Amino acid sequence: MAAKYTINDLRNIGIIAHIDAGKTTTTEGILYRTGLKHKIGAVHDGETTTDWMAQERERGITIVSAAVTCYWKNKQINIIDTPGHIDFTVEVERSLRVLDGACVVFDGKMGVESQSETVWRQADRYGVPRVCFINKINQTGGDFYKSLESIHHRLSKRAFPISLPIGFEQSINGLVDLVAMKAYTYKEFTDHELVEEEIPVDMMDQVKRYRSLLIENAVAEDEALLERFFEVGEEGLSEAEVKQAIRTAVLGGKFYAVMGGDGRGVIVEKLLDMVVDYLPAPTDRPTTWGTHPKTGEEIERKHIDTEPFSALAFKITADPFVGKLAYFRVYSGKLASGSYVLNSSKGDKERVGRIVRLQADKREDVTEVSAGDIAAIVGLKGTTTGNTLCDINDPIVLESITFPDPPVSIAIEPKTKSDQEKMGVALQRLAEEDPTFRVPLKPKVNLSARVAVVASMVMYGFA
Repeated sequence: MAAKYTINDLRNIGIIAHIDAGKTTTTEGILYRTGLKHKIGAVHDGETTTDWMAQERERGITIVSAAVTCYWKNKQINIIDTPGHIDFTVEVERSLRVLDGACVVFDGKMGVESQSETVWRQADRYGVPRVCFINKINQTGGDFYKSLESIHHRLSKRAFPISLPIGFEQSINGLVDLVAMKAYTYKEFTDHELVEEEIPVDMMDQVKRYRSLLIENAVAEDEALLERFFEVGEEGLSEAEVKQAIRTAVLGGKFYAVMGGDGRGVIVEKLLDMVVDYLPAPTDRPTTWGTHPKTGEEIERKHIDTEPFSALAFKITADPFVGKLAYFRVYSGKLASGSYVLNSSKGDKERVGRIVRLQADKREDVTEVSAGDIAAIVGLKGTTTGNTLCDINDPIVLESITFPDPPVSIAIEPKTKSDQEKMGVALQRLAEEDPTFRVPLKPKVNLSARVAVVASMVMYGFA
Protein backbone atom coordinates (compact mmCIF):
# COMPACT_ATOMS: atom_id res chain seq x y z
CA MET A 1 0.00 0.00 0.00
CA ALA A 2 2.80 2.42 0.92
CA ALA A 3 4.53 1.80 -2.41
CA LYS A 4 1.33 2.17 -4.43
CA TYR A 5 -0.05 5.28 -2.78
CA THR A 6 2.55 8.01 -2.46
CA ILE A 7 1.96 11.24 -0.56
CA ASN A 8 0.84 12.90 -3.80
CA ASP A 9 -1.89 10.26 -4.05
CA LEU A 10 -3.33 11.06 -0.61
CA ARG A 11 -6.43 13.13 0.06
CA ASN A 12 -7.20 13.88 3.72
CA ILE A 13 -10.70 15.35 3.74
CA GLY A 14 -13.50 16.09 6.16
CA ILE A 15 -17.22 15.89 5.49
CA ILE A 16 -18.74 18.92 7.24
CA ALA A 17 -22.27 20.33 7.28
CA HIS A 18 -25.37 21.37 9.20
CA ILE A 19 -27.32 18.58 10.91
CA ASP A 20 -29.35 16.36 8.55
CA ALA A 21 -27.73 17.71 5.40
CA GLY A 22 -26.67 14.14 4.61
CA LYS A 23 -22.99 13.93 5.64
CA THR A 24 -23.12 10.37 6.95
CA THR A 25 -25.33 9.15 4.10
CA THR A 26 -22.94 10.73 1.57
CA THR A 27 -20.03 9.01 3.33
CA GLU A 28 -21.96 5.73 3.05
CA GLY A 29 -22.43 6.40 -0.66
CA ILE A 30 -18.69 6.98 -1.03
CA LEU A 31 -17.83 3.73 0.78
CA TYR A 32 -20.31 1.85 -1.41
CA ARG A 33 -19.10 3.34 -4.68
CA THR A 34 -15.46 2.68 -3.80
CA GLY A 35 -16.24 -0.98 -3.05
CA LEU A 36 -15.80 -1.00 0.72
CA LYS A 37 -19.46 -1.82 1.39
CA HIS A 38 -21.92 -4.03 -0.45
CA LYS A 39 -24.84 -1.71 0.27
CA ILE A 40 -25.55 1.81 1.53
CA GLY A 41 -26.49 1.76 5.21
CA ALA A 42 -29.50 3.83 6.31
CA VAL A 43 -29.02 6.27 9.20
CA HIS A 44 -32.52 5.67 10.60
CA ASP A 45 -31.91 1.91 10.65
CA GLY A 46 -28.57 2.19 12.46
CA GLU A 47 -26.67 0.56 9.60
CA THR A 48 -24.06 3.21 8.82
CA THR A 49 -20.33 2.65 9.15
CA THR A 50 -19.29 5.99 10.65
CA ASP A 51 -22.21 6.25 13.11
CA TRP A 52 -21.09 3.20 15.04
CA MET A 53 -21.79 4.19 18.66
CA ALA A 54 -24.98 2.84 20.25
CA GLN A 55 -26.12 6.40 21.06
CA GLU A 56 -25.56 7.50 17.45
CA ARG A 57 -27.56 4.59 16.04
CA GLU A 58 -30.32 5.05 18.59
CA ARG A 59 -30.72 8.77 17.83
CA GLY A 60 -29.84 8.74 14.14
CA ILE A 61 -27.21 11.48 14.53
CA THR A 62 -23.42 11.75 14.46
CA ILE A 63 -21.91 12.47 17.89
CA VAL A 64 -18.19 11.82 17.39
CA SER A 65 -16.06 12.15 14.27
CA ALA A 66 -15.11 8.85 12.64
CA ALA A 67 -12.23 8.13 10.26
CA VAL A 68 -12.45 5.81 7.26
CA THR A 69 -10.14 5.12 4.32
CA CYS A 70 -11.20 4.35 0.75
CA TYR A 71 -9.59 4.31 -2.71
CA TRP A 72 -10.68 5.93 -5.96
CA LYS A 73 -8.84 6.16 -9.28
CA ASN A 74 -5.43 5.33 -7.79
CA LYS A 75 -5.89 7.78 -4.92
CA GLN A 76 -6.16 7.01 -1.21
CA ILE A 77 -8.85 9.11 0.47
CA ASN A 78 -8.81 9.42 4.26
CA ILE A 79 -12.25 10.71 5.28
CA ILE A 80 -13.38 12.09 8.62
CA ASP A 81 -17.16 12.25 8.96
CA THR A 82 -17.97 14.95 11.51
CA PRO A 83 -21.10 15.77 13.59
CA GLY A 84 -23.57 18.43 12.50
CA HIS A 85 -24.96 19.38 15.90
CA ILE A 86 -23.48 22.52 17.43
CA ASP A 87 -23.18 20.60 20.73
CA PHE A 88 -20.40 18.48 19.21
CA THR A 89 -18.74 21.12 17.07
CA VAL A 90 -15.43 20.53 18.89
CA GLU A 91 -15.19 17.35 16.78
CA VAL A 92 -15.24 19.52 13.65
CA GLU A 93 -12.67 21.90 15.14
CA ARG A 94 -10.03 19.30 15.87
CA SER A 95 -10.66 17.42 12.63
CA LEU A 96 -10.17 20.53 10.48
CA ARG A 97 -6.91 21.23 12.33
CA VAL A 98 -5.30 18.14 10.75
CA LEU A 99 -7.12 17.85 7.42
CA ASP A 100 -5.95 19.14 4.04
CA GLY A 101 -9.35 19.70 2.46
CA ALA A 102 -13.08 19.51 3.13
CA CYS A 103 -16.32 18.73 1.36
CA VAL A 104 -19.14 20.95 2.64
CA VAL A 105 -22.53 19.25 2.24
CA PHE A 106 -25.71 21.33 1.95
CA ASP A 107 -29.31 20.21 2.14
CA GLY A 108 -30.71 21.10 -1.30
CA LYS A 109 -34.12 21.79 0.25
CA MET A 110 -32.73 24.23 2.83
CA GLY A 111 -29.57 25.76 1.34
CA VAL A 112 -27.15 27.36 3.80
CA GLU A 113 -28.21 26.81 7.43
CA SER A 114 -26.84 28.09 10.73
CA GLN A 115 -24.30 25.31 11.33
CA SER A 116 -23.27 25.53 7.67
CA GLU A 117 -21.97 29.01 8.50
CA THR A 118 -20.26 27.77 11.67
CA VAL A 119 -18.29 24.98 9.96
CA TRP A 120 -17.46 27.33 7.06
CA ARG A 121 -15.90 29.79 9.52
CA GLN A 122 -14.00 26.95 11.18
CA ALA A 123 -12.58 25.91 7.81
CA ASP A 124 -11.64 29.54 7.15
CA ARG A 125 -9.82 29.67 10.49
CA TYR A 126 -7.54 26.80 9.50
CA GLY A 127 -7.26 27.82 5.83
CA VAL A 128 -8.77 24.56 4.58
CA PRO A 129 -9.59 24.47 0.84
CA ARG A 130 -13.05 23.05 0.19
CA VAL A 131 -15.56 21.94 -2.41
CA CYS A 132 -19.37 22.02 -2.06
CA PHE A 133 -21.92 19.26 -2.59
CA ILE A 134 -25.59 20.27 -2.68
CA ASN A 135 -27.38 17.11 -1.57
CA LYS A 136 -31.03 15.99 -1.88
CA ILE A 137 -31.78 18.11 -4.95
CA ASN A 138 -33.80 15.21 -6.40
CA GLN A 139 -36.27 15.34 -3.50
CA THR A 140 -39.43 17.43 -3.23
CA GLY A 141 -38.35 20.98 -2.46
CA GLY A 142 -34.78 20.41 -3.62
CA ASP A 143 -33.40 23.26 -5.73
CA PHE A 144 -29.78 23.40 -6.87
CA TYR A 145 -29.91 27.01 -8.05
CA LYS A 146 -31.60 28.44 -4.96
CA SER A 147 -29.11 26.60 -2.75
CA LEU A 148 -26.26 27.99 -4.85
CA GLU A 149 -27.77 31.45 -4.46
CA SER A 150 -27.82 31.01 -0.66
CA ILE A 151 -24.11 30.07 -0.73
CA HIS A 152 -23.39 33.26 -2.65
CA HIS A 153 -25.50 35.34 -0.28
CA ARG A 154 -24.32 33.91 3.08
CA LEU A 155 -20.89 32.34 2.51
CA SER A 156 -19.02 33.36 -0.64
CA LYS A 157 -19.70 34.69 -4.11
CA ARG A 158 -16.63 32.74 -5.29
CA ALA A 159 -18.56 29.44 -5.47
CA PHE A 160 -19.00 28.16 -9.04
CA PRO A 161 -20.71 25.01 -10.35
CA ILE A 162 -18.59 22.50 -12.21
CA SER A 163 -21.75 20.65 -13.24
CA LEU A 164 -25.46 21.39 -13.64
CA PRO A 165 -28.32 18.97 -12.89
CA ILE A 166 -30.48 17.67 -15.74
CA GLY A 167 -34.12 17.98 -14.69
CA PHE A 168 -35.75 19.28 -11.51
CA GLU A 169 -36.63 17.59 -8.20
CA GLN A 170 -37.79 13.99 -8.81
CA SER A 171 -37.27 14.33 -12.56
CA ILE A 172 -33.49 14.82 -12.19
CA ASN A 173 -31.76 12.07 -14.14
CA GLY A 174 -28.15 13.23 -14.55
CA LEU A 175 -25.82 16.18 -14.89
CA VAL A 176 -23.90 18.23 -17.42
CA ASP A 177 -20.15 18.34 -16.77
CA LEU A 178 -19.10 21.93 -17.46
CA VAL A 179 -15.41 21.00 -17.67
CA ALA A 180 -15.68 18.08 -20.12
CA MET A 181 -18.81 19.56 -21.78
CA LYS A 182 -20.58 16.21 -21.66
CA ALA A 183 -23.86 15.00 -20.20
CA TYR A 184 -24.08 11.95 -17.90
CA THR A 185 -27.45 10.38 -17.20
CA TYR A 186 -29.05 7.50 -15.30
CA LYS A 187 -32.51 5.89 -15.18
CA GLU A 188 -32.59 5.51 -11.38
CA PHE A 189 -30.29 7.42 -9.03
CA THR A 190 -29.22 4.05 -7.56
CA ASP A 191 -27.90 2.81 -10.95
CA HIS A 192 -24.36 1.45 -11.02
CA GLU A 193 -23.16 3.40 -14.05
CA LEU A 194 -23.58 6.79 -15.66
CA VAL A 195 -24.36 6.91 -19.37
CA GLU A 196 -22.52 9.52 -21.44
CA GLU A 197 -24.83 11.48 -23.74
CA GLU A 198 -25.05 14.75 -25.66
CA ILE A 199 -25.92 17.89 -23.72
CA PRO A 200 -29.69 18.56 -23.91
CA VAL A 201 -30.39 21.26 -26.49
CA ASP A 202 -32.68 23.20 -24.15
CA MET A 203 -29.83 23.52 -21.61
CA MET A 204 -27.12 24.67 -24.00
CA ASP A 205 -27.44 28.43 -23.37
CA GLN A 206 -27.47 27.91 -19.61
CA VAL A 207 -24.49 25.54 -19.80
CA LYS A 208 -22.45 28.02 -21.84
CA ARG A 209 -23.20 30.84 -19.41
CA TYR A 210 -22.16 28.88 -16.31
CA ARG A 211 -19.11 27.42 -18.06
CA SER A 212 -17.91 30.92 -19.01
CA LEU A 213 -18.32 32.12 -15.41
CA LEU A 214 -16.43 29.06 -14.14
CA ILE A 215 -13.48 29.39 -16.52
CA GLU A 216 -13.13 33.18 -16.32
CA ASN A 217 -12.98 33.13 -12.53
CA ALA A 218 -10.76 30.02 -12.31
CA VAL A 219 -8.05 31.23 -14.71
CA ALA A 220 -7.90 34.53 -12.81
CA GLU A 221 -6.07 32.63 -10.03
CA ASP A 222 -3.30 31.37 -12.37
CA GLU A 223 -1.25 34.01 -14.17
CA ALA A 224 0.09 31.68 -16.87
CA LEU A 225 -3.35 30.27 -17.68
CA LEU A 226 -4.85 33.75 -17.60
CA GLU A 227 -2.40 34.87 -20.32
CA ARG A 228 -3.23 31.77 -22.36
CA PHE A 229 -6.94 32.44 -21.88
CA PHE A 230 -6.48 35.94 -23.34
CA GLU A 231 -4.60 34.43 -26.28
CA VAL A 232 -6.85 31.51 -27.25
CA GLY A 233 -10.13 32.26 -25.49
CA GLU A 234 -12.38 29.90 -23.58
CA GLU A 235 -12.77 27.43 -26.43
CA GLY A 236 -9.01 27.21 -26.93
CA LEU A 237 -8.34 25.80 -23.47
CA SER A 238 -8.10 22.03 -23.20
CA GLU A 239 -10.01 20.02 -20.58
CA ALA A 240 -6.73 19.41 -18.73
CA GLU A 241 -6.00 23.15 -18.64
CA VAL A 242 -9.47 23.95 -17.31
CA LYS A 243 -9.06 21.31 -14.59
CA GLN A 244 -5.67 22.72 -13.68
CA ALA A 245 -7.11 26.23 -13.46
CA ILE A 246 -9.93 25.07 -11.15
CA ARG A 247 -7.51 23.06 -9.00
CA THR A 248 -5.14 26.02 -8.61
CA ALA A 249 -8.07 28.27 -7.69
CA VAL A 250 -9.48 25.81 -5.12
CA LEU A 251 -6.06 25.29 -3.52
CA GLY A 252 -5.83 29.06 -3.13
CA GLY A 253 -8.66 28.79 -0.59
CA LYS A 254 -10.92 31.52 -2.01
CA PHE A 255 -12.59 29.59 -4.84
CA TYR A 256 -15.11 26.78 -4.31
CA ALA A 257 -16.16 24.17 -6.87
CA VAL A 258 -19.84 23.18 -6.54
CA MET A 259 -21.91 20.23 -7.72
CA GLY A 260 -25.28 18.74 -6.78
CA GLY A 261 -26.89 15.33 -6.57
CA ASP A 262 -28.04 12.63 -4.19
CA GLY A 263 -25.50 11.30 -1.69
CA ARG A 264 -26.94 7.80 -2.05
CA GLY A 265 -26.76 7.68 -5.83
CA VAL A 266 -24.41 7.06 -8.71
CA ILE A 267 -23.66 10.83 -8.86
CA VAL A 268 -21.37 10.19 -5.87
CA GLU A 269 -18.83 8.97 -8.44
CA LYS A 270 -18.65 12.51 -9.80
CA LEU A 271 -18.24 13.80 -6.25
CA LEU A 272 -15.27 11.45 -5.83
CA ASP A 273 -13.82 12.78 -9.08
CA MET A 274 -14.18 16.32 -7.73
CA VAL A 275 -12.37 15.35 -4.51
CA VAL A 276 -9.37 13.74 -6.24
CA ASP A 277 -9.18 16.36 -9.02
CA TYR A 278 -9.48 19.56 -6.98
CA LEU A 279 -8.77 19.00 -3.29
CA PRO A 280 -5.13 19.12 -2.14
CA ALA A 281 -2.64 16.38 -1.48
CA PRO A 282 -0.51 16.99 1.65
CA THR A 283 2.28 18.29 -0.60
CA ASP A 284 -0.04 21.00 -1.93
CA ARG A 285 -0.37 22.50 1.53
CA PRO A 286 2.16 24.92 3.07
CA THR A 287 5.04 23.36 4.97
CA THR A 288 4.52 22.88 8.69
CA TRP A 289 6.26 25.10 11.21
CA GLY A 290 6.91 24.49 14.89
CA THR A 291 9.29 25.53 17.64
CA HIS A 292 12.14 23.85 19.48
CA PRO A 293 10.83 22.84 22.94
CA LYS A 294 13.90 24.26 24.73
CA THR A 295 15.19 27.18 22.66
CA GLY A 296 11.92 28.36 21.09
CA GLU A 297 13.64 28.51 17.70
CA GLU A 298 11.29 28.19 14.71
CA ILE A 299 11.66 24.92 12.78
CA GLU A 300 10.28 23.99 9.35
CA ARG A 301 9.09 20.50 8.48
CA LYS A 302 8.49 19.59 4.84
CA HIS A 303 5.81 17.01 3.99
CA ILE A 304 8.27 14.31 2.92
CA ASP A 305 9.38 10.96 4.36
CA THR A 306 13.06 11.95 4.62
CA GLU A 307 12.38 14.71 7.17
CA PRO A 308 12.50 13.91 10.91
CA PHE A 309 9.22 12.46 12.20
CA SER A 310 6.60 14.90 13.49
CA ALA A 311 2.89 14.39 14.12
CA LEU A 312 -0.03 15.89 16.03
CA ALA A 313 -2.36 13.87 18.26
CA PHE A 314 -5.82 15.29 17.57
CA LYS A 315 -8.13 12.83 19.30
CA ILE A 316 -8.05 10.35 22.18
CA THR A 317 -10.58 7.55 22.65
CA ALA A 318 -10.92 4.70 25.14
CA ASP A 319 -11.51 1.49 23.22
CA PRO A 320 -12.99 -1.36 25.33
CA PHE A 321 -10.96 -3.96 23.43
CA VAL A 322 -7.51 -2.40 22.92
CA GLY A 323 -7.41 0.41 25.49
CA LYS A 324 -6.39 3.99 24.76
CA LEU A 325 -6.30 5.02 21.09
CA ALA A 326 -4.48 8.20 20.06
CA TYR A 327 -5.47 9.48 16.60
CA PHE A 328 -2.62 11.36 14.94
CA ARG A 329 -1.72 13.09 11.69
CA VAL A 330 1.82 12.64 10.35
CA TYR A 331 3.28 15.88 8.98
CA SER A 332 6.81 14.68 8.17
CA GLY A 333 8.96 11.56 8.29
CA LYS A 334 7.94 7.98 9.07
CA LEU A 335 6.85 6.08 12.15
CA ALA A 336 7.19 2.32 12.64
CA SER A 337 5.46 0.16 15.23
CA GLY A 338 7.73 -0.87 18.09
CA SER A 339 9.73 2.37 17.98
CA TYR A 340 9.90 5.23 20.49
CA VAL A 341 8.68 8.81 20.06
CA LEU A 342 9.01 11.98 22.09
CA ASN A 343 5.90 13.73 23.34
CA SER A 344 7.54 17.15 23.08
CA SER A 345 4.50 18.92 24.55
CA LYS A 346 5.14 17.16 27.86
CA GLY A 347 8.78 16.11 27.54
CA ASP A 348 7.98 12.39 27.90
CA LYS A 349 9.21 9.46 25.82
CA GLU A 350 6.51 7.02 24.67
CA ARG A 351 6.71 3.56 23.11
CA VAL A 352 4.67 2.94 19.95
CA GLY A 353 3.13 -0.48 20.38
CA ARG A 354 0.62 -0.96 17.58
CA ILE A 355 -0.27 1.39 14.73
CA VAL A 356 -3.73 0.95 13.24
CA ARG A 357 -5.56 2.38 10.27
CA LEU A 358 -9.17 3.06 11.20
CA GLN A 359 -12.44 2.13 9.55
CA ALA A 360 -14.75 3.80 12.09
CA ASP A 361 -14.88 1.26 14.97
CA LYS A 362 -12.78 -1.34 13.12
CA ARG A 363 -8.99 -1.40 12.96
CA GLU A 364 -6.39 -2.62 10.48
CA ASP A 365 -2.85 -3.11 11.79
CA VAL A 366 -0.07 -1.46 9.80
CA THR A 367 3.66 -1.63 10.42
CA GLU A 368 4.51 1.89 9.30
CA VAL A 369 2.93 5.25 8.43
CA SER A 370 4.45 8.08 6.41
CA ALA A 371 4.11 11.83 5.92
CA GLY A 372 0.53 12.81 5.16
CA ASP A 373 -1.06 9.75 6.76
CA ILE A 374 -3.76 9.65 9.43
CA ALA A 375 -3.77 6.68 11.79
CA ALA A 376 -3.94 5.78 15.49
CA ILE A 377 -1.49 4.43 18.07
CA VAL A 378 -2.58 1.90 20.67
CA GLY A 379 -1.36 2.26 24.23
CA LEU A 380 0.24 5.72 24.56
CA LYS A 381 0.02 6.59 28.25
CA GLY A 382 0.56 10.32 28.67
CA THR A 383 -0.47 11.70 25.27
CA THR A 384 -3.54 13.95 25.14
CA THR A 385 -5.33 15.96 22.46
CA GLY A 386 -3.10 18.60 20.88
CA ASN A 387 0.21 17.00 21.90
CA THR A 388 3.11 16.81 19.43
CA LEU A 389 4.80 13.46 18.78
CA CYS A 390 8.24 13.67 17.18
CA ASP A 391 11.66 12.15 16.63
CA ILE A 392 13.55 11.85 19.93
CA ASN A 393 16.68 13.29 18.35
CA ASP A 394 14.94 16.14 16.48
CA PRO A 395 12.35 17.60 18.83
CA ILE A 396 9.70 20.04 17.65
CA VAL A 397 6.47 21.40 19.13
CA LEU A 398 3.69 21.96 16.59
CA GLU A 399 0.84 24.41 17.04
CA SER A 400 -1.70 22.78 19.34
CA ILE A 401 -5.50 22.90 19.14
CA THR A 402 -7.17 25.68 21.11
CA PHE A 403 -10.50 25.06 22.80
CA PRO A 404 -12.70 27.62 24.59
CA ASP A 405 -13.15 27.73 28.34
CA PRO A 406 -16.29 25.98 29.66
CA PRO A 407 -19.16 28.39 30.34
CA VAL A 408 -21.26 25.86 32.28
CA SER A 409 -20.32 23.89 35.39
CA ILE A 410 -22.05 21.40 37.64
CA ALA A 411 -21.06 19.87 40.99
CA ILE A 412 -21.60 16.15 41.58
CA GLU A 413 -20.54 13.76 44.34
CA PRO A 414 -20.60 9.98 44.78
CA LYS A 415 -23.29 8.36 46.94
CA THR A 416 -20.80 6.20 48.81
CA LYS A 417 -17.08 6.18 49.50
CA SER A 418 -16.70 3.05 47.39
CA ASP A 419 -18.09 4.93 44.37
CA GLN A 420 -15.57 7.74 44.78
CA GLU A 421 -12.68 6.06 42.99
CA LYS A 422 -14.89 4.65 40.22
CA MET A 423 -16.42 8.03 39.52
CA GLY A 424 -13.02 9.71 39.48
CA VAL A 425 -11.67 7.20 36.96
CA ALA A 426 -14.76 7.54 34.73
CA LEU A 427 -14.61 11.35 34.76
CA GLN A 428 -10.89 11.41 34.00
CA ARG A 429 -11.50 9.07 31.07
CA LEU A 430 -14.18 11.41 29.75
CA ALA A 431 -11.82 14.36 30.18
CA GLU A 432 -9.14 12.54 28.14
CA GLU A 433 -11.57 11.96 25.26
CA ASP A 434 -13.23 15.38 25.30
CA PRO A 435 -10.86 18.35 25.70
CA THR A 436 -13.83 20.64 26.48
CA PHE A 437 -14.70 18.56 29.55
CA ARG A 438 -12.78 19.73 32.64
CA VAL A 439 -12.61 17.72 35.89
CA PRO A 440 -10.79 19.47 38.77
CA LEU A 441 -11.02 17.22 41.83
CA LYS A 442 -11.77 19.16 45.05
CA PRO A 443 -11.91 16.98 48.18
CA LYS A 444 -13.72 18.38 51.19
CA VAL A 445 -11.92 19.23 54.42
CA ASN A 446 -10.44 16.19 56.28
CA LEU A 447 -11.01 14.00 53.20
CA SER A 448 -14.50 12.97 54.28
CA ALA A 449 -16.22 10.03 52.64
CA ARG A 450 -18.28 12.24 50.37
CA VAL A 451 -15.88 13.97 47.96
CA ALA A 452 -17.30 16.70 45.74
CA VAL A 453 -16.26 16.58 42.11
CA VAL A 454 -16.69 19.60 39.88
CA ALA A 455 -17.16 18.71 36.22
CA SER A 456 -17.34 21.43 33.59
CA MET A 457 -18.22 20.99 29.97
CA VAL A 458 -18.69 23.14 26.90
CA MET A 459 -22.24 23.26 25.64
CA TYR A 460 -23.46 24.76 22.40
CA GLY A 461 -20.39 25.65 20.42
CA PHE A 462 -17.80 28.38 20.15
CA ALA A 463 -17.86 32.09 20.84
